[in-house]
Parts: sequence; structure tokens; C-alpha cells
Amino acid sequence: MKLRLPGRRADTPTPDTTVVTPHGSTAVGAGKGRPTPRRNEAQGRRTGPVPPPPTTRKEAYRRQREQQVAGRGSAREAAARGDDSALTARDRGPERRLVRDVVDARRNLGSFFLVIAALLLVSLVVPSQALKVYSSFVLYAFFLVLVVDSIILSRKIKAKVAERFPNTTQKPNSLAWYGVSRATMVRRWRYPKPQVAVGAEM
Repeated sequence: MKLRLPGRRADTPTPDTTVVTPHGSTAVGAGKGRPTPRRNEAQGRRTGPVPPPPTTRKEAYRRQREQQVAGRGSAREAAARGDDSALTARDRGPERRLVRDVVDARRNLGSFFLVIAALLLVSLVVPSQALKVYSSFVLYAFFLVLVVDSIILSRKIKAKVAERFPNTTQKPNSLAWYGVSRATMVRRWRYPKPQVAVGAEM
């Protein structure tokens, strides 16, 4: 027989908080009615503190600008990698990707077009008639070889597209012109960025 002192309540039984998990093990919770989550599960649900709402219109505008810049940066990176979801209609499609790879895998004479054009401009500034005559000959010869190289590239593009995509709806001449225009650009300036190395087997 227990003596109960005045002013004290009888001992209240502690509820059993033992929970059986789906794996058959038991977990004891401190009155929560559920097992204690594992550490990796708790970290996975943790999203970090929510930033406070902007207090002024200027701050709200600044946050919006930052989000827009971040979105444009990620879209630009995706387009540079050749992701179809971020490309324009001009560069989208597996046929266009193949054309880019064919152009980027070879050494194109058109890549030197800007260099030749720069030399021609320099020759026009220099007061030398002989230099102007030689520059004109070099320019005409370069354009002649460039036309031949573009014809070879066009035929190669058409052959590769017909081999890989025999049922394509893309016009062969349009794809060939797309490849020739890309070949006239310096390799590091091409967009989307080249995804194959020079000399790669296509």
C-alpha cells in the first residue's frame, strides 16, 4: 500500500509509443506516434530557409532580374551544348545536328574567309598598287577554291543525311546550305558549339 502525500497526483501511466515499422523492426518515439526518420531522409526533405519576401519594389525588381539572368544563362548553356529544347527552329532536329557534326569533323577552307577578308582590307589601306594587285589575285584564287570546297562539303552532307535519315522531310539543299554557312565561321565562334573533334569519323 502506497501513501499519497497531499497535493500530489497519482502516477499517470506513460503511453506505449513503440511503433512497428514496415521492415518488422520497432522504433520508440517520444510521444510522436511515428518512427524517428533516418538522417538521410531528414536531409532530403530539408529545403533550406525560405527567403523573406521583398520589402520594396526595387528589391522585388532586383530579384526578378536575377532570376531572369539565371534562366537565360542556363538556356544559353543548353543551346551551346546542342540541346534541342533550347535551340531555335533553324538549328533544331537530328538532321541539323548531323550536319553540324559533319562540318565540325573536317577542316574547312571557309574557316579562313575572315582572315582573307581582313588581309584584303589591310591591303586597301596600304598605299601600294602592287600589294593591291597581289591581294586581288589571292582573293580571287581563294574564292575559287572555296567554291570547290563548298561543293565537296555539300555532297558529303547530302550523302550522310540520306544514309542516316532516308525518310527525312528536310530539303537536302537547305541542309547543305546550312552546313556551308557554318563552315565559313571560325570553329570557336560556331554556335551551337562543336561536339566532335576535328578528324572524327562520321
